[in-house]
Amino acid sequence: MVTDGRRGPTRRALLAAALAVAGGARPAAAATPRIAAIDWAMAETAMALGQPPVAIAELVSFRLSAPQPPAPGTVDLGLRGTPNLEALSLTAPDVILSSEYYSFVEPQLRRIAPVFSRNLYTPGEAPFPGLMDLIPDLAAVLGSGAGEQVRRDVGVAFAALAVRVAGVADRDCLLMEMGDARHIRVFGDDSLFDGALRAMGLRNAWSARTRFAFAAPVPLERLADFPQARFVVIGDVPPQAERALRTGALWNSLPPVRAGRIHRLPEINGFGGIPSALRFGRDLADALESAA
Repeated sequence: MVTDGRRGPTRRALLAAALAVAGGARPAAAATPRIAAIDWAMAETAMALGQPPVAIAELVSFRLSAPQPPAPGTVDLGLRGTPNLEALSLTAPDVILSSEYYSFVEPQLRRIAPVFSRNLYTPGEAPFPGLMDLIPDLAAVLGSGAGEQVRRDVGVAFAALAVRVAGVADRDCLLMEMGDARHIRVFGDDSLFDGALRAMGLRNAWSARTRFAFAAPVPLERLADFPQARFVVIGDVPPQAERALRTGALWNSLPPVRAGRIHRLPEINGFGGIPSALRFGRDLADALESAA
């Protein structure tokens, strides 16, 4: 094992050992590791554990949808698919957090520091359970004792949200993004938002198969198949689509629109971690309560 001759094993050596048995016992106590995050779900999870990364890929965009702001002085690593390796190296990370999306760049990353990576979003599979398991597993790798407590706190938070929305649980929710005036993207059971919805005791109106986390595009006409649902629009609606929907006969004839059962949420990372799922849940609860 690598040492510095004075303090015993280095942080990087301890993390490398932990990564070799990821999911097992936490490593010996060490100073807080320097974390660089390529994957946003990983970055969110580290932040929830109280160990914010010193560097995050696509930092400007991350700030727009992140459940909590990155720490002051966080370094922008450039694009997630093609991170700036020089900038990454200069941050001197002890561990780099990645995912299956960026496996092609992993050999270059490993030349800089040990990499902790997980398959977080798999076509046809619900990501929510794996993202919950990520919390204690990442905590163990980082030498944090907070993992199980954070996971319990998440369960308590969703239970509280379920109580808040219990009065409207009689109707299913159709989760969508607006593509344009004639098409929507629908989030199905392999999406982060579906997992959050279920954790709140609510049901997803969309039961058809989706193309990995959402179906895009779906003709607006399909919304006529859900006259009893609540429409939940996630993210900003393009201005041209907004104008067209305001006067569109089809949109305004839909029963949920006529009845005011349409709820709008801000931009939320659909491929984030459990913190993004919790943000979705809180925003949805707020929207449902304000409409009651």
